[in-house]
Amino acid sequence: MIERMIGVRTDHDETQRELAAAIGYHQVQIARYETGVNAPPIDYLVKFCRHYHVSADYILGLPRNGEWPR
Repeated sequence: MIERMIGVRTDHDETQRELAAAIGYHQVQIARYETGVNAPPIDYLVKFCRHYHVSADYILGLPRNGEWPR
């Protein structure tokens, strides 16, 4: 999940500081999420997805058809 979030942010050529300002978080919080020190809360995930217009399913690594392998 974190790798995908970092990839989306860097694909948009945005720094942690720019993302933080855009979604109302502190850069330090984002750094902690991206390094795995803290798990990002749901409200961060929602704001992140809205900001970048990306699906939460993609970020979470959920399968496209909604079915899990058994």
